Amino acid sequence: MRLLLTISLCLALQLAQAEEVRMLVQRSPLAGSQYYALASVWREIRVGDRLSLTREPGNRHDANAIRVEWNGQQLGYVPRAENRALAAAMDRGDAVEARVAALKKHRNPWQRVEFEVYVRL
Repeated sequence: MRLLLTISLCLALQLAQAEEVRMLVQRSPLAGSQYYALASVWREIRVGDRLSLTREPGNRHDANAIRVEWNGQQLGYVPRAENRALAAAMDRGDAVEARVAALKKHRNPWQRVEFEVYVRL
C-alpha cells in the first residue's frame, strides 16, 4: 500500500512539473480534403505533425466551420457533424491543438486522414 502511495505521489509531481498537460477531446476524419492541398503535400505530411485550426464563423456553408491547415496549406475542415463543441471551445478562447493521427492511401477521401484534437489544461 505504501509503495502505491509513493508511486502515485511521484506521478502527480511529474504531472505538476510537466510543461503542459493535454486532454484528447476528439478524433475525426478530415472533411473536404479532395478540394484542398492534401494531394500536393501527401508525401511530406507525417503522423504526429501539428495541424492549425482556424475558426471561420462567417463561412457561408457552416457558422461552426473550422479550417484545418498543415504548414500553411489548407487540407480541409473539421466535419460539420463534429464541429459544434470544438467551435464553441475555440470561441471561448480555450487552448486547442490538433495533430495528424493516421494517414491511409484510400479511394475515399474521408478515409485518408484522421486527426486528433487536444485541449491544453
